[in-house]
Amino acid sequence: MIITRRAFTAALSLTGLAALAGFSPLRLISDALAQGAADVAKPVSLPDMALGPANATVTMTEFASMTCPHCAHFNETVFPKIKSEYIDTGKMRYVFREFPLDIKAAAGSMLARCIAKDDAPKYFAVIDLLFKQQNDWVLKNTTETLTRIGKQAGLTQQAVENCLKDQKLLDKIAADQKFAAEVLKVSSTPTFFINGEIVKGVSFEDFDKVIKPLLKS
Repeated sequence: MIITRRAFTAALSLTGLAALAGFSPLRLISDALAQGAADVAKPVSLPDMALGPANATVTMTEFASMTCPHCAHFNETVFPKIKSEYIDTGKMRYVFREFPLDIKAAAGSMLARCIAKDDAPKYFAVIDLLFKQQNDWVLKNTTETLTRIGKQAGLTQQAVENCLKDQKLLDKIAADQKFAAEVLKVSSTPTFFINGEIVKGVSFEDFDKVIKPLLKS
């Protein structure tokens, strides 16, 4: 089920975003087009948020949902090692793509985009905070917590409200989600691609085995 304007508006107008805690996840559409490095590499509606040099030999792309506990675990335990070993040393480029599995995840992604604008490091700082405080804003007090985070980042109450009601931004996130599902066959989070090829990994060692040979080739 694609995130729609009606569902999102309903979430905002009922009891905050918590009203749709059971929002159905996006289902993979069968007979999707074959994935390719070019399809993975190009942003669709929203500009990419990325760390590392654009001309790096290796590019890692993650599709994640802000309400996904596995994504939060990766962000906390695996990503710091990847960042230290490969991104900060200029060996790899890392791209983060939004793939919201429910309406709360869409709201978190929207807030991160509104706070950061085009500032990638700021965007990743917000994403990191949202993952670390996932239980607070996903399981309880969703609207209150997102508003607090927005204010801490410099947004006014009105700016946060405007952000979470920004239909154009929601449409872009939904369009990117649809492309990932139909063309790249993303059906769950987190899903990782390295140089256009999907990679099944849960530990730093899993990714390390894929990345090292690519740097030598």
